[in-house]
Amino acid sequence: MMPDLGKYADAVIWSYLSSALLIAGLVALSIWQGKRVKRALREVEARVGKTP
Repeated sequence: MMPDLGKYADAVIWSYLSSALLIAGLVALSIWQGKRVKRALREVEARVGKTP
């Protein structure tokens, strides 16, 4: 159910698509950085000897 956008349809569709891709990229980057930080924290804790 898409409203009639007339001559602006292409611009609106590309805007939605680019926004969705940017949001997906930010989510992926956040997940990747979180995993990297957890790995680094485990390494530091192992060196200090605080691993449970």
